Amino acid sequence: MKISQKQVGVFKGMATAMLVSLLTVTLGIMTDPFHFHKLEGLEGKLEVLGLSIILPTLFLTASIGRLAKFRFFSPEDIDGSGLTKGSEKAIILQSLLQNTLEQLVIAIGAYTAWCLVMPAAWLSAVPLCSLAFAIGRLSFYSGYQKGAPSRAFGFALTFYPTVLLLLLLVFYQIEKFII
Repeated sequence: MKISQKQVGVFKGMATAMLVSLLTVTLGIMTDPFHFHKLEGLEGKLEVLGLSIILPTLFLTASIGRLAKFRFFSPEDIDGSGLTKGSEKAIILQSLLQNTLEQLVIAIGAYTAWCLVMPAAWLSAVPLCSLAFAIGRLSFYSGYQKGAPSRAFGFALTFYPTVLLLLLLVFYQIEKFII
């Protein structure tokens, strides 16, 4: 099977985002840049979680606001996608919103589990992943209309840090029960 130029572009964006994601999570775990090792108890961990979900939630809020504003000023789209076919712009904004919602749900689950069960010294990974989420969303939004290669990095930078947290959570918990 021959790989297309688009596939090559997507692969490059995904590979770059994976590298950035690995560095982000590793930096958070190995260096504890926010000095969360000093936190004691559940209250401190919940504070880290609360602060870490602000940025991703702002991106969902912005996505909802962009689509609502567009529909308000578009006679073709004002009735919403349930009642109309939707213009090309409304469909794009809906797609951005849907993807952001999906990413946010996964991120909140991963961030919550990480903050509750991982060592306090590893908590810096979560706000760093939150920052990667924000940068990823900005890149995804700006590249979306240019096609898959232009949005691949943004999608992957939103997704991969969360996946890495989830995988590390699973491996860490399995290791605890084996040893």
